[in-house]
Amino acid sequence: MKTAPGEQILTEDQIKAHLTGPLRHWFFEDGWIKRKYRTQGWKGTIMVIGAIGHLAEAAWHHPDISASYAWVEVRLTTHSAKAVTLKDIALATKIEDVVHWRPDLDGGALEGTPHGDPRFAYIRYDD
Repeated sequence: MKTAPGEQILTEDQIKAHLTGPLRHWFFEDGWIKRKYRTQGWKGTIMVIGAIGHLAEAAWHHPDISASYAWVEVRLTTHSAKAVTLKDIALATKIEDVVHWRPDLDGGALEGTPHGDPRFAYIRYDD
């Protein structure tokens, strides 16, 4: 059976090799790659879910999401392959890029969310 582009099933060793560097906070468990994002409360949780939802729909590759007041868990597997594929790695990478984007660290014109003021806090960055 021929697999679709990006649907090559990855071995556990291949998956773990991808879960380094930018994806070091993701882990492989029970056939899924997973990540829990900590937020400062409901506002941040909803914003993270919305961002992930947009990326998933644009990619046409949809994760499972669980959430509570101050966290969002993302689980990715390729349902058609019944395993983790390059599609999951690619979407996890894009999610990580967007959710943990820090404009203040880019050195550009955007200053980013003010630090130290709880009125503006919405996500707990992995520093």
